[in-house]
Amino acid sequence: MTAVVEKCPGTGMYVAYVPGFPGAHTQAEILEELRRNLREVLEMLLEDGEPSLKAEFVGTQTVVVS
Repeated sequence: MTAVVEKCPGTGMYVAYVPGFPGAHTQAEILEELRRNLREVLEMLLEDGEPSLKAEFVGTQTVVVS
């Protein structure tokens, strides 16, 4: 699965979520911890079988605004 990872400028925490997968999100102070946390969340969510994804991650695009 593809996860989006961001860093909150206010708290300095890393935040990750899987687009279209409700409940698949977590946060941590370091990237290694974030990866472990997200893996645990995904494993728990997948215990009930395949996820019912609400959307599919396609990619990112850069938009230039002048």
